[in-house]
Amino acid sequence: MSISGEDGARGGFPGADDVLTVAQLNHRVARLLEAGIPRVWVCGEISNFTRAASGHWYFSIKDESAAVRAVMFRGRAQAVGFVPRVGERLELRVQVSLYEPRGDYQLQVEAMRRAGRGDLHEAFLRLRDRLSTEGLIDPARRRPIAAMPRAVGVVTSLAAAALRDVLSVMARRAPHVRVVVYPAPVQGREAAAQLCEALALAVARAEVDTLLLVRGGGSLEDLWSFNDEALARAIAASPIPIVSGVGHETDFTIADFVADLRAPTPTAAAELCCDSQAACEERLRNALGALAVAQRRRLDRAAMRLDKAAAQLVSPAQRLRLRGQRLTAAAQRLQAAVSHRTQVQAARLAAVRGRLEALDPRGVLGRGYAIVRGPSGNIVKNALDLNIGERIDVEFGSGRAQADIVHTESPF
Repeated sequence: MSISGEDGARGGFPGADDVLTVAQLNHRVARLLEAGIPRVWVCGEISNFTRAASGHWYFSIKDESAAVRAVMFRGRAQAVGFVPRVGERLELRVQVSLYEPRGDYQLQVEAMRRAGRGDLHEAFLRLRDRLSTEGLIDPARRRPIAAMPRAVGVVTSLAAAALRDVLSVMARRAPHVRVVVYPAPVQGREAAAQLCEALALAVARAEVDTLLLVRGGGSLEDLWSFNDEALARAIAASPIPIVSGVGHETDFTIADFVADLRAPTPTAAAELCCDSQAACEERLRNALGALAVAQRRRLDRAAMRLDKAAAQLVSPAQRLRLRGQRLTAAAQRLQAAVSHRTQVQAARLAAVRGRLEALDPRGVLGRGYAIVRGPSGNIVKNALDLNIGERIDVEFGSGRAQADIVHTESPF
């Protein structure tokens, strides 16, 4: 093996008299390993497994006579779909490398599948990727689980230990919640179809608020019914929120990805499907306390309004007295106003009468003047309007008289 671009003969290594640092040596060995050994599949048993806080997986892969350290970085580990267990036999696609700070030969794992079940795992990944493309695995699609359901349905086998675990948890934590079991086999060739039928029955009866789809742990083949595409689509289409609790914490199935909530175990599914009776009672006590405080404040405000209204309240007799006093005062004001107005009007009338009397012709006649009317009854203002011999009518301040014209004379 040689590395292109390195000085010196014999595959890029320096001459016998040249001196390398340890870091330089490890770097050259690492490059030789990565360039000289292609990516390969390795089969072995998992040991010393550690999942770091960073999300990286560190472990060893071994067989009967040898072992080697391995690392799987977080991005690759998230795509596996399950968490390896110590003692589990796996097939790993690896790049051989060297951890230079310690000079340790190690494997960088790019893919992982359970040994002897590569085809099933590949089918699992293909279905998961297809459902993800369709949006059925999108977390935004998941519906909230009711905290206080009226009833909870359980889809599992009547003989399953998972059912006993669920019933035990529900009886202990939430005896007030009714549990309805929709039996179906959880393993075997026909299990997936019958699980779909049980889900359809639960949806049609619409008697529960949450459904638990549960079974205990097992091998990949044992859990394969929960990787069925028809079952996955039935879960996604269910109008009732579904909690999936299949296998152990390290087991992942397609049902887990499409369910509204994934529980690591059947027991955890029962604990997550509703609040406990103690929690409900505590919330009820808090609500009653808050209601009592609000009611007390409301009554206090009402009492203050009542006191204010009572302070403004007067008896009917007192109200009549007050109104009588106001009426008397109004009558007095009205009488004074009428008297004043009468005096004003009488004064005005006297003034008008005086002006009328001043203009009355009879008033003038009383001072010695007379009104003369001609033969036609018209008032004569000019003596020359009369003819000799005409008879005139003379009106005095007191009485009347007639006279004949014997002479007329101009004032000029």
